Amino acid sequence: MRIVYFPDPVLLKAAARLEELPDNMDEILEGMRHVMKVEKGIGLAAPQVGLSLSILLASPTGEEGDEIVLINPEIVSTGPKKEWREEGCLSFPGIWGEVYRPMTVTVKYRDEQFVERTIEAHDLLARVLQHEIDHLEGKVFVNKMRESDRLRSKVRLQELRDQYEASRPK
Repeated sequence: MRIVYFPDPVLLKAAARLEELPDNMDEILEGMRHVMKVEKGIGLAAPQVGLSLSILLASPTGEEGDEIVLINPEIVSTGPKKEWREEGCLSFPGIWGEVYRPMTVTVKYRDEQFVERTIEAHDLLARVLQHEIDHLEGKVFVNKMRESDRLRSKVRLQELRDQYEASRPK
């Protein structure tokens, strides 16, 4: 399992919701945890490793073993306070920009045993969950960045497009 980079189409389409746990769920989660560890990520959505499945991992501290697994997550409410904060993304190496997001979210999801749960997240964890849920919906953070950050990233985005095209079989 490895990180998929922009503009791979799997990043730009909505992931499939799970009706039940796949037989290889343990293998999927093990692979995603390994990628998060190697890449030093604090969040990872299945599309970022090439799987169009509605699964994400979020690690509020970045420490191995504290990942929260969310299957079919949905934001059910947001708090009133929003702020601009800088974000990056493993699928967009070298790109950083400020994104305006609510500081509190309530998310309904299913856990690793497919039991329905709800989590209220604040600050960094709220931001990570929103960023990763965007991935599951085929949305990418560069489209939500401040215009000035998007312009600053234009050359790097083109480099990623060129690298993607050069890596595709002819």
